Parts: sequence; structure tokens; C-alpha cells
Amino acid sequence: MAQPPNPKRRSLSLPNWRSGLPEDLLESIRQRLTSGHDAVSFRSTCSLWCAAIPFVTFGPLLLLPFDLDSVRVGFYCVSEKVLSKTLPDVCGKVACGSLCGWVALMDEAASVTLLNSFAGAHAPHVELPPVGEHVTAASSSEHMSKVHGWWVLHPTNGYGDADVVDRAIKLEDMGDVFFYEIMLSASLDAAGHECVAMAMLGCSTEVAFYRVGVDNTWTLLDTKLEFSVGSIVHCQDKFLVIDCTGEIFVYNSNAVGATPTVTLLPSLSPPMGLYHRSYLESNGELHIVGAMVSTFHETQSFTYSNVIYKCNIHDRTLEWSKVRDIGDQTLFVSKHFNESFSGISVSKYKENKIYMSEPLYGDPYDLVYRLEIVDIATGASEVKPVQEKMQGSEALDWI
Repeated sequence: MAQPPNPKRRSLSLPNWRSGLPEDLLESIRQRLTSGHDAVSFRSTCSLWCAAIPFVTFGPLLLLPFDLDSVRVGFYCVSEKVLSKTLPDVCGKVACGSLCGWVALMDEAASVTLLNSFAGAHAPHVELPPVGEHVTAASSSEHMSKVHGWWVLHPTNGYGDADVVDRAIKLEDMGDVFFYEIMLSASLDAAGHECVAMAMLGCSTEVAFYRVGVDNTWTLLDTKLEFSVGSIVHCQDKFLVIDCTGEIFVYNSNAVGATPTVTLLPSLSPPMGLYHRSYLESNGELHIVGAMVSTFHETQSFTYSNVIYKCNIHDRTLEWSKVRDIGDQTLFVSKHFNESFSGISVSKYKENKIYMSEPLYGDPYDLVYRLEIVDIATGASEVKPVQEKMQGSEALDWI
């Protein structure tokens, strides 16, 4: 004969782990998570689990290109794993920047979303205003306008007469036309919504900025540069706007309500012979990563050695000094985006190294994503395959 249900047993319920974990259990989990790959899997469960495991103790992941019509995104971990993650908000958008786990995404209407890519299925996001015609006028010499919510290019034949056919700007071309890269002054996790987004335009001497939680639209800032902007770096609480020749201007916005300005950093041209420059901040100093190239005309070949220089932008005398040792630090350099960063070496990553998202001089027709690891002390490098390319584009950025 079946026993009647025990009313005391019925009243008991399993704990709701999604609402929080005991502190001792969290500590036990922290000790067992040895890679960013495992941390992402744990943090993606929900927002509470995301907050329970800080990401600063893990090495970054490399964001791989994703299908513009898909919701699946791939991240490569140095432990030679590829983590596939579902992010519905990426569908119909292209990446145009990242910082501390937040990815800037732009759609065909040139509207921008900041998405926390490691915070669960319902990832928090912040909507930035779409570009206006004042920004499009600064980002391209061609005339553009919005037609039924989409941007259309009205080309000319060079004599002022309109061409026969207008052309809708495709999603994959949005970065080249509008916001090539967006940099944040701080992680939105740390600063709430009080941070500045600085945008490098397609091909312009101007930049656009937006103060999250303060402004209603993007504001253009004339940098007074002679050549187009090539990089934007956030260093010592300041934005550095760098043109394609290496001239550096400091973005100033300290006074409340005052119009931001830019000031030239004099006598800080790039080291002679340094090519493929990438700028980043490390320990409060500006670093420049590149390659010294030697050409051999007899054999029509060249060789290159990876080098790194640094400068303190607050020194009275500004100069680049060569770096051969960064101690227990590791540098992460992105080739697709100009933004890069550094961090204390963690499990799986080697210290005093540069991890480059792509080799500086890789084969553009290579069918495999490849990672280049540079020894700062010797300049030697090794190249290792990541995975087969799903698209013809480069790996996007370290996150």
C-alpha cells in the first residue's frame, strides 16, 4: 500500500541557486575557475552569478568575427578552446569597439548599442543615440541622407552632377562610413552610466563624443589635425587622439559645462622606422607597439622585428623609450581595432609577452585565424593557429 505523502517533506524545496550562492561556495568556485573560458560559462548563467565572479583575475578572450544574421558569437581562449555564446542583440549589427567586456555594436541605421557580452542571456545594454547628419558630413566627403530609416549614399561624378543610381550603405560597410571605432573612458560596470564614449569616424580629422547619461546627441570635436585620426587611447583619465602620422592631441573636458578642447603634445613623433603602430595604456603610461622593418632590395624581401616603446605623457620632457621588460605584465594588441590594453599575467598567459590578435604581416588570404605571441625581451615571436576562418575578416578584439 502506498504511503501517504509526508507534509513536512512536501514543504521543503530545493534552494534557488540563481538567487545567490553561499559565500563559502562562491570562494570554492573561484578557486576552481582557472580560465576566462570557464569564467564566461559561469557568469553567463544570470546577472547575480556574473557579479559574484570578478573577471579581472582572468585573461581576456579574443572576439572572433560573427555572421551578421546570426546570434552566435565565438570567443577564443589561449587554452585553445573556442567558446560559442548566444547573444541575440548582435544579430543585424557590426562590432565597432569594446572595453572591459562591453562591446559597441552598430546597426544599418547607424544606431549604437553598448552590450555587456559576459553577463548572461539577457545581457545589460545601453543605447547610444544614432549618428546625425552633422556627423555623417564629417565622416565622409560623399553626400548621404536617411531614406525610410536607412542611410543612402548619393555619389557624384566629380563635377557636381548626381550619378544615376543612389546606393544604400550595407551593414558590413557601416564602420568605414560612420563610426570606425568607439572607445569608452571607463567600464559601465564601474562607472554606472557616467562615462564618455569617443568615436573615431570613417575618415576624418574630427572625432565625435557622447557623455553617457548627460548628452542627448553626439557632439563633434575639431581636433585641428592636419591628417585623419588613426587611433584613440584612454590614458591617465584623458583621451589621446592620434592622427595617422603619430601626432598626439589630448582631449580636455575638465570644466563642467565647458566646451571640450584638444591640445597638441609637442615633440612626440613616433620612433623613426616604426611601422604598423598600435597604441595602448599600461601602468599609466602610453605604449606604442610596432615593427622595425629591414628591406633587402637584392632579394626583394624584408624582415621585421617587433618592438615596444613607452612615454609618460605628464613628463616635462616627452620622449619615447624602448621597453625590454614589463615584469609580470602581459600586453594584448588588437589589429582590427586600434585599441589595446595590458594586464597582470594570469593562468595560461605568459608574462613579458605581447599577444597579438593577428600577425602584423599575415597572409590576407590565409583561411585560418592566427595568433602571434611576441617575447618583449628578445623581439622573437611565434604564430599559432586559432581556428578556421568563417569569414574573410580579421579577428576583432581582445575582451
